[in-house]
Amino acid sequence: MSFTLPTLDYSYDALEPNIDAKTMEIHHSKHHAGYTNKLNDAIKGTEFENKSIEQILMSPNIPDSIRNNGGGYFNHCLFWDNLCPQTISPSNQFMKIIDQNFGSFDNMKKEFENAASTRFGSGWAWLCSKNSNLSICSTSNQDNPLMDGQCGGVPIMGLDVWEHAYYLKYQNKRPDYINAFWNIVNWKNVETRYQASL
Repeated sequence: MSFTLPTLDYSYDALEPNIDAKTMEIHHSKHHAGYTNKLNDAIKGTEFENKSIEQILMSPNIPDSIRNNGGGYFNHCLFWDNLCPQTISPSNQFMKIIDQNFGSFDNMKKEFENAASTRFGSGWAWLCSKNSNLSICSTSNQDNPLMDGQCGGVPIMGLDVWEHAYYLKYQNKRPDYINAFWNIVNWKNVETRYQASL
């Protein structure tokens, strides 16, 4: 099995002004492509060669080259799937699930924003499904909740807070980038991931 760079459902400029076209182009065609190619090289001839990306990431004691590039591959696939050019709001059913877990949609946003803004250095913020409940956490570098020793659960929404994800437009203003993220979340896909996790 070899992994391929996913084709986006939208053009590089479709998320403007929230994420600029040049950042999207570099992020997808350079960064994500690099993780994809290096992952394929790292698993070649190993026990991981015929496993799904989820099986690879959930394996204990995976080599660093596979962990880092596998995480980079998976995380970005999920990230692109989270995004859409137009606002797609949560369904009433999913909004009730958010309310049950966080008290309100605004409370969920604040907790997620805190996880994203306080992640020191490079990493990700996650909304996860765990035992039918929702939880929020963050991970460093290209780690994610599926991996051994991380926060656990199935990631259903992720925000990339590596500087390469926002620096051309936002420079050091990570909170502005995090705030803009809410304008382009594809909540339909987030909910689909939640339902699949149950």
